[in-house]
Amino acid sequence: MLSAELQAFVALFVRWNERINLSSSRTVDEVTLQVVDCMALLPYVGGPRLLDVGSGGGLPGLVIAIARPDISVVSLEPVHKKAAFQSAVVRELGLTNVVVEARRLNPDLDVGFDTAVSRATFDLLEWLELGRSLVRMGGVVLGMEGKEQRDLPSGAERFRYEHGDRTRAIVRYHAA
Repeated sequence: MLSAELQAFVALFVRWNERINLSSSRTVDEVTLQVVDCMALLPYVGGPRLLDVGSGGGLPGLVIAIARPDISVVSLEPVHKKAAFQSAVVRELGLTNVVVEARRLNPDLDVGFDTAVSRATFDLLEWLELGRSLVRMGGVVLGMEGKEQRDLPSGAERFRYEHGDRTRAIVRYHAA
């Protein structure tokens, strides 16, 4: 189901997760489920430049970079050991379309992207508004919504999908 590169990512994730806490997902099956969840974003990614804010262990930024080598990904992760993991993945898999930065978001610097995504870092509505300031005019902000659904701002779209035994949704919000 997963490409060889994504399987290699899962193996690295599981190995590193034994030493540092990248995620509560500990087994190959659990991490694979997280990767598949991130892949639900792929149809909604727009343009060649993507910003992943608070990317943790590279979910979803590295998954997108592996699955879409035509997309240039900037992955921001302020926890240095998680950023070090991402940098190791970039080296070991030979990814040339990813820049990992061990720092927090700087809204004055991190602007002009085609797509901005964040997974489980911010409240969804807070993220949608913040994300709009990070993308160019006409750019796209993507959020992931779990079981609890919120009233979305005008112009935001919800795309439901099945993930294991749960229904989840991708929320897409265009910058005006």
